[in-house]
Amino acid sequence: MMDLDTITSISTPMGEGAIGIVRLSGADAVNVADKLFKGKQELADVTSHTINYGHIIDPESEEVIEEVMVSVLRAPKTFTREDIVEINCHGGILTINRVLELTMSNGARMAEPGEFTKRAFLNGRIDLSQAEAVMDFIRSKTDRASKVAMNQIEGRLSDMIKRQRQSILEILAQVEVNIDYPEYDDVEDATTEFLLGKSNEIKAEINKLLETGTQGKIMREGLSTVIVGRPNVGKSSMLNNLIQDNKAIVTEVPGTTRDTLEEYVNVRGVPLRLVDTAGIRETEDIVERIGVERSRKALGEADLILFVLNYNEALSEEDRKLYEVIKNEDAIVIVNKMDLDKQLDIDEVKEMVGDMPLIQTSMLKQEGIDQLEIQIRDLFFGGDVQNQDMTYVSNSRHISLLKEARNTIQDAIDAAEADIPMDMIQIDLTRTWEILGEIIGESASDELIDQLFSQFCLGK
Repeated sequence: MMDLDTITSISTPMGEGAIGIVRLSGADAVNVADKLFKGKQELADVTSHTINYGHIIDPESEEVIEEVMVSVLRAPKTFTREDIVEINCHGGILTINRVLELTMSNGARMAEPGEFTKRAFLNGRIDLSQAEAVMDFIRSKTDRASKVAMNQIEGRLSDMIKRQRQSILEILAQVEVNIDYPEYDDVEDATTEFLLGKSNEIKAEINKLLETGTQGKIMREGLSTVIVGRPNVGKSSMLNNLIQDNKAIVTEVPGTTRDTLEEYVNVRGVPLRLVDTAGIRETEDIVERIGVERSRKALGEADLILFVLNYNEALSEEDRKLYEVIKNEDAIVIVNKMDLDKQLDIDEVKEMVGDMPLIQTSMLKQEGIDQLEIQIRDLFFGGDVQNQDMTYVSNSRHISLLKEARNTIQDAIDAAEADIPMDMIQIDLTRTWEILGEIIGESASDELIDQLFSQFCLGK
């Protein structure tokens, strides 16, 4: 365990609440808290992993600051593998900040963002992929996303990476035998056969993980979904129906939505980051024009486009222009306002959009929403979200490193098949081992580690 100073931070969201927690971690955590705590016995004497009633006292003025429950957790059986103290206060902003200030004036320093989790990593409690999964778990938007993150916190991805790295070490050991005894042809043949067999197994495992990457990334970050269409076709009503709330203003006046509105929604296990755009049209209104430009930008960044048409209006030139913009993207065509008189030629729409999925809805009567949700799920998950027990790769950094590792292991395979000298193949194998190590932090630079933990929330 590393010898680090004692840190402190508020570990609950700022604002009024039932409870607020000030957390300390480090060799002096108990001593710092003891200077402030008054209870039946000193914290230094209490049993580890107990919670103790008392008061926080300002040591200088002897003023009673808070009535508290204090948890004492002794190393190494803690999150950071250091002594941890958690001071449970009433959730008022003023008093919890007073307690935090007292911990800092009595020997602790303010923690940096993510420093508690960083210490868990530095002290060998978790590896880097598990540490990243902690933040993924906090930010997860659906049950499935939290399950994916929890599996990574529990080490499923780490275990798979470690197994592949061990397999590479076995190959490298065999290569060393070949290099040490080059005079034996049978050793070289055995080494080449062993190398190709093991390397292909590793490549297959990497491919298996990468196949989960698309679904995992969607579950982690949400599917960026843009609702697009001419003004007043029902885009805002669709947003409100999907999120089951009246976040968007709905009127019969075209151009009501002047800017993009963004909301998260869970659609049959698929997290959508829904963006309701201003209707894309030529306009003299300066504010609306800015909204239209933002809508065009959102279109360029979308994973999925919901293209809305009006059943009560004939297909227009504006509709056709919008279709030209989205025709090469993943899109679902939605014919809305089916409760009104028919003016739209559905056959004409089908001829224009070709194989694009087409759903008919009435947002006013809430008809067709189920079919739309099923279509979204089917489009990206082939009819169902995969088994929750699968090991998903959801982190963009992990996906990028796995792709790089697949390339280097393929280089080793190609070199072996081309009878390249073993010491040259050894370079590709070693590089693959190093790349996989970056995923779990065993060969990651200090700069990368600092950058990753800086993205964490304060107090975690």
